Amino acid sequence: MTSTLIKPSSSRSINAPTVHRLSNGLTIVAEQLPVEAVNLNVWVNVGSVNEPDDINGMAHFLEHMVFKGTPQLKMGEFERLIEERGAVTNAATSQDYTHYYITTAPKDFAELAPLQLDVVFNASIPEDAFERERFVVLEEIRRAEDHPSRRSFRRSMEMAFERLPYRRPVLGPSEVIAQVSAQQMRDFHRSHYQPSSTTVAVVGNLPAQKLIEIVENSINEINPQPQQATTVEPITAHLTPETRFNSIVRQEIVDPSLQQARLMMVWRTPGLNQLDQTYALDILATILGQGRTARLVQDLRENRGLVSSISVSHMTQRLQGVFYISARLPVENIAEVEAAIAQHIERVQTELISEAEIARIRTQVANRYIFGNETPSDRAGLYGYYQSVVGDLTVAFNYPASIQAIDAEDLQTAAQQYLSPTAYGVTILKPMTA
Repeated sequence: MTSTLIKPSSSRSINAPTVHRLSNGLTIVAEQLPVEAVNLNVWVNVGSVNEPDDINGMAHFLEHMVFKGTPQLKMGEFERLIEERGAVTNAATSQDYTHYYITTAPKDFAELAPLQLDVVFNASIPEDAFERERFVVLEEIRRAEDHPSRRSFRRSMEMAFERLPYRRPVLGPSEVIAQVSAQQMRDFHRSHYQPSSTTVAVVGNLPAQKLIEIVENSINEINPQPQQATTVEPITAHLTPETRFNSIVRQEIVDPSLQQARLMMVWRTPGLNQLDQTYALDILATILGQGRTARLVQDLRENRGLVSSISVSHMTQRLQGVFYISARLPVENIAEVEAAIAQHIERVQTELISEAEIARIRTQVANRYIFGNETPSDRAGLYGYYQSVVGDLTVAFNYPASIQAIDAEDLQTAAQQYLSPTAYGVTILKPMTA
């Protein structure tokens, strides 16, 4: 068992967590923060990307079932004990991870931490509760399908990826969730919810070594059982990034529920294994479509009134990322807006972005980083993500410096390499015409 104090490269950094690894493979990241709360974030290195098609949605369904009791905790007892202390708990599932978190008063942390870890590692997954929760998850899927923005995003991801599992919804299709079994879930839980694939990030107003001690004692108390089944090679082991688009690939869909059309344009970008290649794309996304002063917002919404909304995001995922532009607009403006977006992409390829525009982004990034480090939950989430998904905490601390180091030539090179005005995926959703 080893403990390491992580020291960011910048002397001005406000972060200084300790990383401690247990003999069973569990990683603990701990830091004292003088705020009267403690946040425990449990990051399990499994998400929907790890599922075969026949159980797509299992990771999210399991997130629901984790709270349905353990051999030590009756169903509902976890929530009752948490609420009695005024603590809060929740969870979320993504493509690349699942995480569970609890925020408590420092004086209650030693009592509540074992409960959170118990439900994660020792979930019973009883048959009757499984069947009841199946209907809850099916209703969640139905609501997602009824939500135009979620439906639009799903269609655009199907365009962005032809074969990688990122093209599938995290919730899974209803026909799959309707037939998966409780035993399949128990097998999935046993295979993936192991200490060696888990990071526990804990931040709050207790000394870091005390936080580590409480988590370690909690793990010993709940005694998570080692995997009994034969280790199965991860589904992602042989997956490789998809090649960039070499032409414009488009799909048009009539969606009777829409009042306005949706236009989504996507480019494939590097994954987390090429993290240094993603920083310039983050800046380009901000310059083009984040905030009222962004280029596409100013041009297409404020000045020309062609769209009711437009945004740009760069989504970095483990295997491959997506540069994503989304607009709501009248049907008659679709062709003009798509052409205008392509022109803006061409412009960032051929004209250097001004230092003043880049400086604005640097300031935004620095401030967002500071604001995102204020609470125990902010920091625990940051540490958990980077340690679990990226595998390196230092890149989290150095993100502002990495952004500061990007210059106009770097941005132009990234645009030329990864964004093309003549090769991308485009999805258009149109309302039904009268």
